[in-house]
Amino acid sequence: QVQLVESGGGLVQAGGSLRLSCAASGRTFGVYVMAWFRQAPGKEREFVAAISWSGYNTDYLDSVKGRFTISRDNAINTVYLQMNSLKPDDTAVYYCAADSDRNYSHYATESRYDYWGRGTQVTVSS
Repeated sequence: QVQLVESGGGLVQAGGSLRLSCAASGRTFGVYVMAWFRQAPGKEREFVAAISWSGYNTDYLDSVKGRFTISRDNAINTVYLQMNSLKPDDTAVYYCAADSDRNYSHYATESRYDYWGRGTQVTVSS
């Protein structure tokens, strides 16, 4: 089993920055593909960013490319999402997800992820 706990959300003005963290506990962290998803009010949950178990591969939702950066530190079992140049449209609950399969394909597919955190709220004011 893997437990995921997100932190770092909050209220920020448009153009500001936040860094989300996701701390994993339980099984060996390094073998998991990790990702961030988000869900805005009244909308479906959507993929935001993913990172392979080695950290070599990363992928992003088109609308966050160049603004968000996903990274991981396997030594402390943590994955990060650095969010810069935030926009009101980025307002959502952000969820961390982990997959027990090392295969990086289908990284944006929600159903492949076995473990989820409870989410952290990000609110961007205009």
